[in-house]
Amino acid sequence: MARVVIGLSGGVDSSVAAYLLKRQGHEVIGLFMRNWHDTTGTLEGDCPWYDDQMFAELVAKRLDIPFHYVDLSQEYRKRVVDYMFAEYERGRTPNPDVLCNREIKFDVFLKEALKLGAEFVATGHYCRKREEETDGGISYSLLAGSDPNKDQSYFLCQLSQEQLRYAMFPVGDLLKPEVRRIAEEQKLATAKRKDSQGICFVGKVDLPVFLQQKLAAKRGNIHEILPTWRRYAEYDAQTELERLAEPFRYTVRDGKKIGEHNGAHFYTIGQRKGLGIGGRKESLFIIGTDVATNTIYVGEGDSHPGLYRRALRIELDEMHWIEPRKAMKTGESRRFDVRIRYRQPLQGATLSVKDDAAYILFDEPQRGITAGQFAAWYDGDELVGSGVITA
Repeated sequence: MARVVIGLSGGVDSSVAAYLLKRQGHEVIGLFMRNWHDTTGTLEGDCPWYDDQMFAELVAKRLDIPFHYVDLSQEYRKRVVDYMFAEYERGRTPNPDVLCNREIKFDVFLKEALKLGAEFVATGHYCRKREEETDGGISYSLLAGSDPNKDQSYFLCQLSQEQLRYAMFPVGDLLKPEVRRIAEEQKLATAKRKDSQGICFVGKVDLPVFLQQKLAAKRGNIHEILPTWRRYAEYDAQTELERLAEPFRYTVRDGKKIGEHNGAHFYTIGQRKGLGIGGRKESLFIIGTDVATNTIYVGEGDSHPGLYRRALRIELDEMHWIEPRKAMKTGESRRFDVRIRYRQPLQGATLSVKDDAAYILFDEPQRGITAGQFAAWYDGDELVGSGVITA
């Protein structure tokens, strides 16, 4: 058996993961990380770190395992939050949870665990790992969790072979109700505690208030684009891939001003809340932002054509392959199932690698393709690779 450091978060999933590891005979050490101190913009009662630590300690005591605490807030701010601010300033929408796993949990936290003599690091993620012997040694694959409603492989889509080598996912083969049942049977303090939501280790936030720590509010105009906008009709089955992957480009001359906002960088494609404009038959959705002119473009109704696109683009240096030996070569095209956000049902698509960039062409138009988010592609239940959406 091995010495395993488990990232005890104060939630039920990591608690049960620790129990399962101990039951399997491993030497288990609990390690709680505090990654955030500032409460600006956080919503009261959501994910307070002191409650998390208290629950983590109660679980460690119940399981009779050592408990340690580490403050990684400086690294978290530098590697995750500062990146997040920079992306929003550019008018992009980052996914801090993906970055948190790549940069913190399986990097900085992993190094802290190794200081404790860890042979492996475990988390409560709903995903699985597969090992395979190859000519070059052991290769590691990342698989979706067995619970289709809780699969969290998307959040780990940027992990490397070295990071996966140390990783253990004890609850990956379980369904969420089973995890809750085990926690109750073992009388773990987290058995009925609700799952955390919002930004990783920060919690639920009022995003504009949170972002105003670095990004100033600035009044700008909201323009409505009608579904009859002339350029929508220019896209059909014969349109070249590169053009399909470009976002719609609006100007203020394309629509009518219907309101004002506090900063284009506070909003994202597909968003409908926070506009403060009522009196419509259907909701208004953001279909475009322009941080250069501080303009937001909106369309009425969930079926507005400005919300949907068939393709997206990823820069070649932004592509990541879980197993480098499975990376595609320039000129190749391959079928995958793809998702562009957590919990989105997998979508059939073709990934093509060209000289200038990689392109994903979906079988059906996709709602809310957003620059800065991650697209992850799967072969069956295996997450093969991912990349940051450029456009």
